Amino acid sequence: QVQLQESGPGLVKPSQTLSLTCTVSGGPITTSHYYWSWVRQSPGKGREWMGAIGYDGVTYYSESLESRISISRDTSKNQFSLQLSSVTPDDTAVYYCAGGTIHWGQGTQVTVSS
Repeated sequence: QVQLQESGPGLVKPSQTLSLTCTVSGGPITTSHYYWSWVRQSPGKGREWMGAIGYDGVTYYSESLESRISISRDTSKNQFSLQLSSVTPDDTAVYYCAGGTIHWGQGTQVTVSS
């Protein structure tokens, strides 16, 4: 059974870079034709798909975040990571990592504040 767990700082200062890691267990992130995503949700804004990295390492980003987002992976650790630069309080949200459409982490709250 695939399980995902987000980790990273819960508080980030404005203008800094938000960094989160998703550790996957129960299956390799190189599983053929499988995609690993980052999604966030904040009050009043709903759920927002941020981007994904595929089984082959190809990345896909939301157009609205493309200038600030980077998703990478470490296959030796079975992890994939999110970096979001130049954060503002509007980036405050619960951040989720997901595998395909059915496997989700529990989410981690990230607050952007000085």
